[in-house]
Parts: sequence; structure tokens; C-alpha cells
Amino acid sequence: MAEITWEEPFCAEGNNCFRIGTDSEGNAYIAVAGQEDRHLTDSREALRNLILEIKAGKADHLL
Repeated sequence: MAEITWEEPFCAEGNNCFRIGTDSEGNAYIAVAGQEDRHLTDSREALRNLILEIKAGKADHLL
């Protein structure tokens, strides 16, 4: 398994912090900060598309 390079946590006030990571094989990871051993894995392209969809407001109903 390739080594994951984690970004700094993304935190909202009073909520869990999430971390995004990548590896040299083109995979992307999302985990709750402090639980990086229990991550979701997909391609960087899938992560990029997820971020674009969120920025476009397609997850606003979850707020």
C-alpha cells in the first residue's frame, strides 16, 4: 500500500474534522481526523468531482 499524504484537517465549529489525503498511485482518501486508519478511498478524479459538486451547491440540502 502506498503512503498517504494527509492535508491539514478541515474543521467546522463544533463539528468533526475531516482530512483529505492522496498517494503517489493516484488515489484519494477522506477520513475523520484521528481516525485516518478508517478512510474512504477512491480516485483523485472522483474526489475532484465530489468537491466540484459540493461547491456547485448539490449538497446544500445536507446543511
